[in-house]
Amino acid sequence: MRHALRVAERVRVREIDDDEGQRLLRIVRRGTGSVVTWRRAQMVPLSAQGMDVIKIAEVTFASADRVRDVIHNFNADGFTSLYPKYKKIAKSRPVEHGLPFSTWSLIKLADFLVAEGVVDDISHEGLRILLREEGVTFQRLKTWKTSRDPDYAVKKAHVEHLYAIADGEVIPEEGRIAIICDNYSPHLTTGRCRRVAEWAHANNVEIAYTPTNSSWLNRIEAQFTALRYFALDGTDHPTHKAHGSMIRRCINWRNKNAADKRLKAFVSRANTA
Repeated sequence: MRHALRVAERVRVREIDDDEGQRLLRIVRRGTGSVVTWRRAQMVPLSAQGMDVIKIAEVTFASADRVRDVIHNFNADGFTSLYPKYKKIAKSRPVEHGLPFSTWSLIKLADFLVAEGVVDDISHEGLRILLREEGVTFQRLKTWKTSRDPDYAVKKAHVEHLYAIADGEVIPEEGRIAIICDNYSPHLTTGRCRRVAEWAHANNVEIAYTPTNSSWLNRIEAQFTALRYFALDGTDHPTHKAHGSMIRRCINWRNKNAADKRLKAFVSRANTA
């Protein structure tokens, strides 16, 4: 008897709305706090943009199994899954864990984390630093803009379609280059200055825009924090040319070392923290 082969279901993050996309983008752009949270927050929007698990693993220097875990956990627990477990416990109440006190102290929390096996050992001062990096402090509320683009759904679907073509999942009717941009004002010059529009038309190039205030849909956003850290922070370039040269060199290095075993091992250790 022949048995039909079952095709493994593709792992993909659930549909995320614009508010969630904006929140993910803020985590990725912030570049501070836990490396674990930052790396996980990179994976979710890439999956939402249609990138498959293997390619996400290559882009984020993680294993495919790690990416699958992140996606499954986000689908089940949402943003809570992006943060290390110690942050979740720190934001809970001790009574929720059967403890006879109403609030945490650093010493009590550190002892509990060790007892529960969340960490092998940690001092209360070390815990203070970790929690500060994770933003577990009293802070003022921050606001952001939600997309009110009347064509939000159409533009989002078109961007996702272009990604599907780039990933080889959809065969286009004709070959062309697509450049995806957000609505940063210099990107919109095709509407006011025809030079870019005419160049694009002459060279079979499409300038595709994400919906207003939805730059989280642009895959390049996940790369900016690392680029800024390695190529721009702490520098004093004498000219724009030197500035651009450093950026190009950093991008070239990143592309050439994407499969570097030592680099992937280092990032893997950070991912499992």
